[in-house]
Amino acid sequence: QVQVVESGGGLVQPGGSLRLSCAASGSIFSIYAMGWYRQAPGKQRELVATITNSGSTNYADSVKGRFTISRDNAKNTVYLQMNSLKPEDTAVYYCNGDTLSRNYWGQGTQVTVSS
Repeated sequence: QVQVVESGGGLVQPGGSLRLSCAASGSIFSIYAMGWYRQAPGKQRELVATITNSGSTNYADSVKGRFTISRDNAKNTVYLQMNSLKPEDTAVYYCNGDTLSRNYWGQGTQVTVSS
């Protein structure tokens, strides 16, 4: 079993920045990759960024150049640094832990970009 818990959401003005954190616990040795997904009202959940345990990253085209995913292995934590935020980035952001055989999800954290 793996548990992931997100933190760091909030309200920010367009052009601002936020950093999300995701702490993993449990059978963390089984995690192949961790990632961030988001779901806006009335839309499907979509991939934002992922990072494998070897450090390879992948980003959605809509966030490339603005968002950065990183990990601190000593703290079992993954971060999502979000810069130049836009109103269309407003969504609930979910952390995901992928063990290849199963996906584990956090409860989500709300990010609202509005003036």
